[in-house]
Amino acid sequence: MPPVHDPDPDDPLGLGLSGAPAPAEDEPADAVEVIDVVASVGPLDTVVVTLREFLHRSGAVRAIALMPSAREEDPPTLVDCARLQPIEVVADGRTVHLPHAIPLEAEPLALYDVRQLPPFEVHPGDGRIAAPLGGVEHYGYAVRSLAAALGDGAVALITFTTTDLEAPLSLTARLGDPIVISLGDEEYEMEPGWPEQLPSE
Repeated sequence: MPPVHDPDPDDPLGLGLSGAPAPAEDEPADAVEVIDVVASVGPLDTVVVTLREFLHRSGAVRAIALMPSAREEDPPTLVDCARLQPIEVVADGRTVHLPHAIPLEAEPLALYDVRQLPPFEVHPGDGRIAAPLGGVEHYGYAVRSLAAALGDGAVALITFTTTDLEAPLSLTARLGDPIVISLGDEEYEMEPGWPEQLPSE
């Protein structure tokens, strides 16, 4: 991971945006946002490479992390890694993109040995999922492990394709909270402690 220097008060996350011009006061409200493309997001490079590694191992279509800010009153930092798309980072009100495959010096955090499974057959109306034995639990372990690796207060949200293109499967986890499973627009909060820990955990 690159060395972290004393933060710029105008750029505390080291995104290299302290010199970026402020929007003009007379800029139209519907003006197209110009997003800077960068080669690094400093300390957040570790989060970027971790999400990218998880995405590639699991076959997910999207991996998102919400990282708590240093100050409670500030919104969390968003790192959004979608398949074959630029990686988006939103911090301190600024949005930047990194090319998806850009090499970074940071190493991914330790992850559960997640594997790719065939798309699950889902029935959003009643919340039924037809999956290989233990398949949903496998993704549950993996997403919970990712949230734990990202640290206290971090949220991990992972989305997978299913046999219904209108109903992707998403799992959201935060350390200490029940996992939430979403099928399309429907959400289901799982029982606390689900899935039960593997013997190796």
